[in-house]
Amino acid sequence: MKNENDPKQLLVSAIESGTVIDHIPATTLFKVIKILGLDRIRTQITFGTNLDSKTHGKKAIIKIAGKFFEDDDINRIALVAPNAKLNIIRDYKVIEKRVVEVPDTISAIAKCMNPKCITNFEKVTTRFRVVSKKPVALKCHYCEKITDQERLEII
Repeated sequence: MKNENDPKQLLVSAIESGTVIDHIPATTLFKVIKILGLDRIRTQITFGTNLDSKTHGKKAIIKIAGKFFEDDDINRIALVAPNAKLNIIRDYKVIEKRVVEVPDTISAIAKCMNPKCITNFEKVTTRFRVVSKKPVALKCHYCEKITDQERLEII
């Protein structure tokens, strides 16, 4: 659908109720989708990527109709999208704005970078203590190796 006031600008329809995640780095959009399990839900999801951002260059945005997340779920996206902002929508209006924050512990989201770690060859859920939030650095509960932002792999 085109905006009648500016034919070059495309519009994405508003959602009546749900969550909008904005200011996602364009390169991490699909990691955020995976972290939140959005590939498995049945509600309407609209996303855009490589959108112009005055502060971040290129960004992505996700709109999820009828879906609200717990703080822990949302804060996990800070691992890959530390500047993400959330807008909670009800009756087409923003009723709450949130900023994501890296939690103190991470479980079952990231892979330990140590190839000899038990989590990489046995069915053991990964667990990390966050030792740095910017840039992100995670200390493995089992082998105590540090996984930094550059080697962070989402599972």
